[in-house]
This record gives sequence, structure tokens and C-alpha cells, in this order.
Amino acid sequence: MGKGHGRQLASKWAKTAVLLSHSQIAPHIPPTRMFTKANMRSMLHAHGMVVIKPVCGAGGHGVIKVSHEGSGYKYTYYARTKHFTGFDACYQSLNAMRNGRRYMIQKGIRLATIQGRPIDYRVKHVKQAGGRWAITAIVGRLAKPGLFVTNLCRGGTRMSGSEGIRRSLSAAAVSSKKQQMRTLTKLSTQMLQNKFPGIGQLGFDFGIDQSGKLWIFEVNTRPQ
Repeated sequence: MGKGHGRQLASKWAKTAVLLSHSQIAPHIPPTRMFTKANMRSMLHAHGMVVIKPVCGAGGHGVIKVSHEGSGYKYTYYARTKHFTGFDACYQSLNAMRNGRRYMIQKGIRLATIQGRPIDYRVKHVKQAGGRWAITAIVGRLAKPGLFVTNLCRGGTRMSGSEGIRRSLSAAAVSSKKQQMRTLTKLSTQMLQNKFPGIGQLGFDFGIDQSGKLWIFEVNTRPQ
């Protein structure tokens, strides 16, 4: 299928829910909840850092990192950070930024870095003319200095997946991590295709944390 072909599915929440139902995939999905005041409070107290993002969105727009340290709270949107002495003030500010849009909360993952800059990975899986799926790219996306989002449209640097893994982890990890990405991509595609017939291409956003664990952050049906 060519670019732009196939069913589009905007809701990150719907796709995440499908993947959480598979016993092999679920351990690689960060704990995720819908954005409410109660969920925000419990997630922050459980994990210390969370990321909130629009249920429907792309390009890193609206993605905010929120942290709870001691008695204080802070959030970072692009390169701007705001500090709060209490939870209620932090929540009210975030809720205003949401501007009525549906948001979800995900446990924050401390990604492996290159020179202090976080890196994640995009794996593109495309349905070919004969109906067979093929992985057409595994690329690393290195965040612009000072940002936590890695999106290329936000100044991120593109490199091969192999180079990203080698520089952020080790050369010895390259083969196994790429194979794990391929396996999870294929399993996830089967699940999503069964639930949402007609999809023709998927972009998987993977992260590898500082201990080497692989995470799936989201799946896009219109990958850039």
C-alpha cells in the first residue's frame, strides 16, 4: 500500500487498550490511564514522573512531562518548565492547557541517552501489494538539546536504529534490541489488524530505558 493508504485510527487510547490485552505485549506498555485529577494524583505518587499527551495528536504537540519531587510539582512543555508548591495548582494549570481535549497519562520512562539527550525509535510496518506486511525502517530519533520530545519536526536528529542503540547502550545490544522490536511490531500488528481491519501502515514508537528494557509508547496509523 502506498503512503496515506489504509484505515486511519487517531485514538491512542483505543490502540493502547488492544495491545494491553496481549500477555506478551502488555509488559512493554508503560502504565497508562485517562487524564483525570484522581488518576493524575495517583500516577504521580506511584511513579514520580509521568507524561501526559492528547488522545488524538501527532508530532509531539501537547506532550507534557510532569514530575513530583518532595512536596513540589513541575511540568515541562517543550523547553519551558513551570514549578508549583502544591498538586492542585499544578493540576489546574495542566487542565487549562488541555483546553478541553481528551488527554491520557503514561508512566514516565527514563530513556537511554546520547550525551544527555534522550533517544527513541520509530519502526515502520507497511502492508505490501500482495497483502504481506514488511518492516521498512528502524530509525533512531535523538531529542534536540534541552527538549525531552524526540520528534524530528521538533528538531530531533535522525540516525539509524543500530547507531542509536550502539551509542546509547552498547554495540553488543544492537542485534537483540532490534530483534525484540521486530517481534513486538509483528505481534502488535496482528492484534491491531484483527481489531481494526483495513489498516495499511503502522509506525511504532519504541523507547529503551536506562536499564535496557524496551517500551512501546504509541502506534500511529499515519506515520511520518
